[in-house]
Amino acid sequence: MATVVDFTGGSAMIPASRDVVQRFVARLGEAGVEMADSFLDAARLVASELVTNALRHAPGPCRLGLTLVGDSVEIAVSDTGDGFPTFLPRDPLRVGRHGLEIVTRLCDEIITKPQATGKTVYARLPLR
Repeated sequence: MATVVDFTGGSAMIPASRDVVQRFVARLGEAGVEMADSFLDAARLVASELVTNALRHAPGPCRLGLTLVGDSVEIAVSDTGDGFPTFLPRDPLRVGRHGLEIVTRLCDEIITKPQATGKTVYARLPLR
């Protein structure tokens, strides 16, 4: 099971990404896929953090892909930016820039792959 949505840009794509996740997770539930009670909230958070990073650090559109892979959902965000995400060390005194720190704590795996134009960040979120 998978879904892909292209966004043209702008801040409206952040809440829209959460709506896409909500519909995808509802489809998973209808298909009988078992997941933790907290899965929907975690998936919405991961997707919106990755889409927010795309909005802040890359010009142009982005793509959100959600794919059921075994006992996880792969959340992939592609953008047109050349720079790769910077994983900052934990710092409770830092104001902001905690998005990737949150994503790394929730997900089993995060991989960034260059594309012909830009990159794709893949985050694998366990269902349970």
